[in-house]
Amino acid sequence: MAQTNGHDPHYIKVGYIGLGNAGYPLASTLSRAGYHLVVLDADPTRAERFAQEHANATAAGEHDRNAFSDVKILVTMLPNGEIVREVLLGPDGGLAKHLKDGTIIIDTSSSSPFHTRETARLLSEVNASLTLIDSPITQAYQHALGKGDATLMVGCSNPEALEVAMTVLKTMGKYVFNMGELGAGHAMKTLNNYTSAASILGLCDALIAGQQFGLEPEKMLDVMNVGTGVNFSTKESFRTDGLTRRFESGYQLSLLLKDMKIAKSVIEATGVQSDLSSLIVEKLAVADEVAGPGADHTQVIHAWEKANGVQLKQSKQPDS
Repeated sequence: MAQTNGHDPHYIKVGYIGLGNAGYPLASTLSRAGYHLVVLDADPTRAERFAQEHANATAAGEHDRNAFSDVKILVTMLPNGEIVREVLLGPDGGLAKHLKDGTIIIDTSSSSPFHTRETARLLSEVNASLTLIDSPITQAYQHALGKGDATLMVGCSNPEALEVAMTVLKTMGKYVFNMGELGAGHAMKTLNNYTSAASILGLCDALIAGQQFGLEPEKMLDVMNVGTGVNFSTKESFRTDGLTRRFESGYQLSLLLKDMKIAKSVIEATGVQSDLSSLIVEKLAVADEVAGPGADHTQVIHAWEKANGVQLKQSKQPDS
């Protein structure tokens, strides 16, 4: 039998916690590559379904933290850093105390870089041999995650651990960027989302103003997509979910608002003088209230429609 080298997926057992809209397809890429997975989700039926659909995966019991005691790498994909910390270091001691020495934890959630660094410090008090890597994700087109085409932004202060984790990271993502020390990945993610959110607010203004002027919103996107106004929202989410009024991009408005609050804290902490981050948070907070709980982020347009007493003309679903 060949010797295990720590890089062959057949010899690496991976724990995966969080099987939501992003976590499920990302975990699937690992399973397809041959990794043996132990999966857990807040909804036990989702973990059970994943195990049924992937022969080399098993579902951990809801309270069975020992199920992760022999994983080499643990991946988390959860709504925020607070939940990540709760899972790893909760009141009952969390999952960290059940992990074997040398386990590498990869947090792919969208979290505050400052919170992540503090979580790492707290982890070291439980077991100094554990390594935390922040590796949030983004994508160049919708549903890229399930095809292994995700973009990962990595922060790690342990080069040896990063080398071991890199095979897993490169399986989940087509583009893997080492951004620097721990927290750098989450900083990059929040600033990426900040740039995207600014374009969303500008697009909402433009679409409402354009329709009021007499322009067709669908044709406006056509122009933007072959011009300087092109961005992810014009090419993807607003094309397929916003103007069609399907509102099923898979990214909740409340999460976008959460991410922008993180971005605002990073911008303020770096001393950058700008009013834009506060304006984005203010506008998204109003939109989140207008759209209601569980709203898709493309439903942000409802706030602009309400404020201006209009509704954008619905477009047909694109062919591709």
